[in-house]
Order: sequence, then C-alpha cells, then structure tokens
Amino acid sequence: MTHPYHCGTRAHLTRRSLLQTAAGLPFFGSLAHALAADAASPNADLARPKSVILLWMEGGPSQLETFDPHPGGRMGGSVKKIQTSVSAIEIADTLPQLALQMHHGSLVRSVVGKEGDHERAIYNIKTGYRPDPTLIHPSIGSILCHQSDFGADIPRHVSILPGGNPSRGGYLGAHFDAFKVYDPANPVPDVQRRVDDGRFDQRVEDLLEIAEARFSRRRLVDLDRQKTLHAAMTHAALTMMTSEQLGAFNVSEEPKSTRQPFGDTPFGRGCLAAVRLVEVGVRCVEVTLGAWDSHINNHSLQSGACATLDPAAAALITELKARDLLDTTLVVIAGEFGRTPQINPAEGRDHWVHGFSVMLAGCGIRRGSVYGATASDADFKPDKPADGVSDPVSVSDIHATMMVALGIDPGLELQTPIGRPMFLSDGKPITALLES
Repeated sequence: MTHPYHCGTRAHLTRRSLLQTAAGLPFFGSLAHALAADAASPNADLARPKSVILLWMEGGPSQLETFDPHPGGRMGGSVKKIQTSVSAIEIADTLPQLALQMHHGSLVRSVVGKEGDHERAIYNIKTGYRPDPTLIHPSIGSILCHQSDFGADIPRHVSILPGGNPSRGGYLGAHFDAFKVYDPANPVPDVQRRVDDGRFDQRVEDLLEIAEARFSRRRLVDLDRQKTLHAAMTHAALTMMTSEQLGAFNVSEEPKSTRQPFGDTPFGRGCLAAVRLVEVGVRCVEVTLGAWDSHINNHSLQSGACATLDPAAAALITELKARDLLDTTLVVIAGEFGRTPQINPAEGRDHWVHGFSVMLAGCGIRRGSVYGATASDADFKPDKPADGVSDPVSVSDIHATMMVALGIDPGLELQTPIGRPMFLSDGKPITALLES
C-alpha cells in the first residue's frame, strides 16, 4: 500500500543540505499535492485530526518511584504514596502535580516486555515489535502520519531532544522519520535565507540542474525532471522554511504565565512546544527526558528525573485541555522498561520487564482508571516474577490500544517494499482502557 501524504522530515535544512539533492535523499513527500487536497476537502475544518504526544523516559523509569509505589519493606525504597485526583488511585510522592491530573488518564501497571537491553527495548516500545534483522518497523508516529491526511506544512512527525534511538519510518520510508530538534529555547537551525531572494532562487535552480544531471548519470538514462521527486521535495522544504507554522517551535512567544508551569528546563520547553505543534497540525511529537538509568543511587536519580517530568507533564495535560486539544491528543508517558523490585548493593535498581507502568491520557482513553497490578512486598517471588503480575499486557497490546484510540485499525495489513505482508500491530487492544 502506498499513501499519498508524506511526513517530510530532515534534521537540518541548511541551504547546502537542502540543495544537495544529488545524493537522492528523501526530504519531504509531495507537499504541494497534499496542500491542494487539504484545501479542497469540504470537511477540512469540521474535525481536528488526532495526534499523539510521547513523553519518552529514556533509560527506564522505576515504576516503584512513579506510578506503582509499594512503600516500605524490601522493595519500597524511600518513596511514599500520595492521593491523586481519582480517589481510588495513589501514585508516588515524586509526582505531586501529575497526581492532580490523573482524572484525565489511565495507568497500566502490568506491562510485560521481552527485551531487557536498552536499545532493543527502545525499539520494542516505540514500534510494538521486537527487533528483526530482516526488517525495520515504523514507530507509532510514523504510522499515524502514514494513515492520516495532511495536517501541516512543517514536518508532522517531530522529535524534541531526541535520545539515542529516534523514531523512524522503517519500511514505510525514511520520509516518515522524525524531524529532530533540540532545546526550543533556540531557533530551529538553518531555515533562514542568508542571501536575497533572487540569488537564492537562482541557486536552487542551478543546483537542481546539477542534481538531476548527476542522478541521470548514475542510472545511465536521461530522466524527465517531472518524473523525479527532486523538485517536488525541494519545493516542500522551501515551503517549510517560509511557513508561519515554524513559529510553533518558538515557545518564547507564550506569556510567562503559560511557560512557567512547565519548568525552566529543556524538557519543559519541549512539552510546551509539543502543545503548540499539535495546535498547528503536527501529528506526533516525541519529547525525550533521560537520566532514568538508576543502577546506582536509585532514589536520588529517579527523584531528580521526576522533578523535571512532574511539572512539565502536568502542565502539558492542563494546557492541552485549556486549548481544547486533549480530546484529540493522546498523551503517552513511557520508557523502555521498569526497574527491579529488589534494591541492589549499590542502592540502585536494575532493568525489569516483568510488570512496569505506562500512563495514557486524553484522546480515546478512559479517564481515571488503572489496569493491572504488581505484587506487594509480601507476595513478591523473585524466582517467579511472572506470578507477581495481574492482568499482564504485552508491549504490542499497548500499541494496538494506542492505535484504536487514534482511530487506526491495528489489524490493517500493509506490504513492505519487498512485498512482505505486515500488520500494523500483532497485539490486542485493551478494551478496558478505551472509552466506550
């Protein structure tokens, strides 16, 4: 299956990188076609498209210090429970502001993975599939862009503060990779023209001619420019460079009263930028917060990371609600795995796949609920970790649930470029987490 709308993404749109199309790199999809189709659609203004914001906790957040505390005993550590805005739900005292937003979302406390290595587990959580040497699977953001109509003339799949494994388009194509930007305190790099318009336009034309000639020589054939995507992709990149929607990255445009609750951190600014990007039509924004890998000094490291996460995530949900975006935006807070119930001799917790937590909020998700549970200190059996998980769900089940919430059929079968049939997800949606 091919799709007429592409998420154009490149990390740096310098004049040089923009115009070096001779390398044959995919910059953007057919933006002009998408713009025309979107403008012609009689329903363009009737319904806001659905989006997803992934707050990515790279390194493995501890469920015991965040969403599934078991204070006291051998495994509780120094954390305490606090009440949330839902009377039946308690979370760790490291997240007091997020606790006040719990009525907007649901917790899954029984995610069971099969990958305990960082890189493999990140791939698993972001795609819903385990790594396969014969295939690269697309991330949830890439799938959402592929399965939806055009929504913006800036990249629709954005990664802010990307970690070591940014989301990719996989077999859907590199044009569905996430567009990478860093601290929103700084402008998007390399999108300002440094020469006058006439000179710039002439450079574009000259370099396109060079690119087409070099492209033809490589293939030993004469090619019609209209039959290649060089011109269309370059036009799409230029459209982005001049788009007013680029202003969505500039969080300094917001009043101090809006910026302050997110926290004066790159992650906090990234979360505010995510709200602004969704508002102008971006379909997936991933904001990364590292520093969760707590093999030593677990409580200190986890508490420090939570101090950054808590105000930013709470403010993000609050701001989405205030801008009437929460009902169409799925917020996901997740990392690649959890941390061991046992505290090791270095006062740390190690990697743990036998029952960790994910928070889902907003679009299509039942509000104020908890799914699954992990064993208390008294019932935990180190030699039988699977016995300590009630209502276990797989990573692929989480993905299938997310897709349904976003209006995507997880059972849809696509063809890879070599003709291999692949389902978007091989998981089963968790119906208890979905709005009826």
